[in-house]
Amino acid sequence: LCNLHTSCTYTVIMSVVSISRDGGNQAEVHLHGATLTSWKVDGEELTFVSRDAVFDGKKAIRGGIPVVFPNFGPWELGPQHGFARTSTWKLLEPPVQGKPVAVFELEDNEQTRAMWNYRFKVRYTVSVGERQLDTNLDITNTGDQPFDFTALLHTYFRLPDISKTTVSGLNGCTYLDKVHKDHKTEGRDLVSIAGETDSMYEATSSVHRITHGAGGYTFVVTKRNLPDTVVWNPWADKAKAMSDFGDDQYVNMICVEAGHVASRVLLPPQQTFSGGQTITLEKKQNL
Repeated sequence: LCNLHTSCTYTVIMSVVSISRDGGNQAEVHLHGATLTSWKVDGEELTFVSRDAVFDGKKAIRGGIPVVFPNFGPWELGPQHGFARTSTWKLLEPPVQGKPVAVFELEDNEQTRAMWNYRFKVRYTVSVGERQLDTNLDITNTGDQPFDFTALLHTYFRLPDISKTTVSGLNGCTYLDKVHKDHKTEGRDLVSIAGETDSMYEATSSVHRITHGAGGYTFVVTKRNLPDTVVWNPWADKAKAMSDFGDDQYVNMICVEAGHVASRVLLPPQQTFSGGQTITLEKKQNL
């Protein structure tokens, strides 16, 4: 599928949807969890996926962009981070000529209603642009009862060295430091990582700049209707304790996760919540 200006093809192999803008700019999304597991620009891989990630169609994939819905964190009704990232999604709309965009869909079913008895439809749109990746959630309450939820795009960014990376757009924000179990206010213009980090920031800037990413790029994350941001890195000890994470791989990743998680979204019947992010690459830096 192509035109004179932009080629765009897709294939589905072993439940993996491949979307290609051109030879070196492409993304791959697993139907298991609708988890994006690859984004390449000029052939450079920009997402982090653990070398020990499990692809058994049951466990959440460790890396890429898992979709978190209808609950972020521990959940008394079901698995941590909800069921979206471990459910089988369907490819609703494949790319068409000149439009490297795929739409995935998850609807309530017997299994989801056994945990969370509500009617819903989630559409997840993945678009590959020129040095840009856009991911968007449209969550619709298709039932006759209101429900509330939290949702998040659990994005893993690939890095050459976590010690050189900084994240902007968090200064002045209150956050829950889950490692030290304390509420704090961020005082740094540029947040760096020097140990285990699991911080949920509230009401953050709509734009984050993540420096010294893969290929020397700066990732610019622009959020839409996702007011909160989670920053995560397991560091050495926790990495060793995780069966699906390489012991030394914490050096090469950071999660900067756009979400609506500090407060729950109340969604009336027949209404839709939309939120997403655009990740844009800035020019390479000297590493």
